[in-house]
Parts: sequence; structure tokens; C-alpha cells
Amino acid sequence: MSLTLAGSAKLSLDQLQRGVIETFVQESPILDRMPLIQVAGNAYKYNEESILPGVSFRAVNEAYPESTGTLNQQVETLAIFGGDVDVDKFIVQTRGNLNDQRAVQTALKVKAASVHFADQFFNGDVEVNPKGFDGLRKRLFGSQVLDAKETGPVVNGYDFFDTLDALTAQVRGINGSNGALYMNAALRAKVESGFRRLGGGELLREEIAGKRTVTWKGMPLLDAGQKLDGSDVLPLTTGADGKQTGDIYAVRFGATEADAGVSGLTNGGVQVTDLGESHDKPVYRTRIDFYCGLALFGGKAAARLTNVLAG
Repeated sequence: MSLTLAGSAKLSLDQLQRGVIETFVQESPILDRMPLIQVAGNAYKYNEESILPGVSFRAVNEAYPESTGTLNQQVETLAIFGGDVDVDKFIVQTRGNLNDQRAVQTALKVKAASVHFADQFFNGDVEVNPKGFDGLRKRLFGSQVLDAKETGPVVNGYDFFDTLDALTAQVRGINGSNGALYMNAALRAKVESGFRRLGGGELLREEIAGKRTVTWKGMPLLDAGQKLDGSDVLPLTTGADGKQTGDIYAVRFGATEADAGVSGLTNGGVQVTDLGESHDKPVYRTRIDFYCGLALFGGKAAARLTNVLAG
């Protein structure tokens, strides 16, 4: 069973939980569309195709040669993600008439969590932080990583868009209903400019949860966002020649293993608990928990284009 956060928000009868989930949907360009497979326990086991079995023609009364495929078992473990929101009783008492101070602080916590999840989604590395999970940068290799160093600047047009076609061709079955292209805001602006220079006119627009974004071939061009320190989740790198390059990720989302896409994993979804007044200090505490993970099915669920020249 799988469900996006947007879908789970509609099903939640708890107003506090529903508000937090809706904020996640508004803030995250990933959690607003990625299906979450519900996991029993703290890990998800699945079989990954390695070698397909053989098939053949046969003559009358002739037996087929026996052949079986090879599967590799993979295990994805869930990470414990979230945080506590504490608001002093004095602030609630003296400034509660201006805003619901607990709601304001909870929204800020969710925004921070959305940013951190996006960073983990692309850049996560359990060797650096064993409490998290591996992101796409570490999971993608071989033919799923393309190099655009021989391609000219994005705004020059044809060569770049040919390379973008090559990127999406490496993601099996990606289209406007299940996929997205992720980059930083600067690269996205260059892509839009390059498309217009080629006479593309207005790019089509996608709308999810009230958010609008431009699309290319039906796939939304999404800004991966910024970290809490203001740096990009998918940053530009300045080379020795002073030119700036960045990455673009093509991602196909899937709700099941059979979809052969990128799926989120969770046990219980986003959980929100109002703990009331803390016993150790005079604050009201709200706890947000999200037991989550990531899985890539089929080997061609996503691809990464490196060295995209922004100039």
C-alpha cells in the first residue's frame, strides 16, 4: 500500500497532524508527489532483477531448455527523522493574542524538516551520517550518470536540450504524470531562458497542491531548494576557469515495486504528538516523527546529469 503525503492529509482526522502534513506538502518539492510505501517493521526487503531467464523457440515434441532468472535481495532500513517544538508558557500567555505561537513554531520546524529531507534525498550518505539514508547521488552510477562537459551553456539551446533528452532516456517510463526534473533555481531559470530562445514560447504549467511550476515535455522543472545555511541543496560549482556548473536529476516516482521508480518508505507516515507541558521545564512541547527511507526499483528509476554549464 502506498500514498502520497497530500493524500494522507485528506484522510487524517487529527487537525494538528493534518496541518503539519499539509505544510510538508506546501514546502517540499519531493514529498508533495513521492508515493510512500507503508512498511511493516523497521526495514523493507525486496528482490532486484539481476539476470533475466532465457526463452527460445522450440520444435514440435521438443522440450524448452530450462532457464531461471537471478534476483538480488535488497534491504532498505527506515531512519528516524523529526524533532521537538518547545514554546515557553510565558510566550503563549503573553503573545498568544498575536498569533498561535505554537502553530507558528511548528510550521517553522516543518519547513526546516522539508529542507533537510530534500538534502538527504539527493545528498544523503550513511557513511557520513549513519542515522540517515543514502540519497540519489550515492545510489546512481554507471549509465545512470551522464556528463554534460562537452555540451555548451544551457541558454545556447540545441546541444543542451539534446543532452537533456539523453538524460530522460535513461529513466525508463518517465513522463509528465510520474516524473520530475530537479536542479537549483539558477539552472532552472537558464533552462527556461534557453527554451524561449529556441522559440518554445510559453512552457506548460503544472499545479500540485496549489503550487505552480513550469514543465518541459510535461515534466515539471523543480528547484531542489536551499539548506538552512542558505546554500543550495544542488549547488553550482565554480571551476578553475571561473565557469559554473551544476547537476540535474531526472526522477520517476513509483507507488509499487512493479512501477520501477523511486519510492519513499515509511511506517506510519508523519506523526504529530501534542505532549502538553513538559515535566522538566515550563514549555509546551509538540513532537514530529517521520520514520522514513528511500528505495529505487528497477535500476533505471532516476538519472543524474553532471557538469551542466550554467553560463
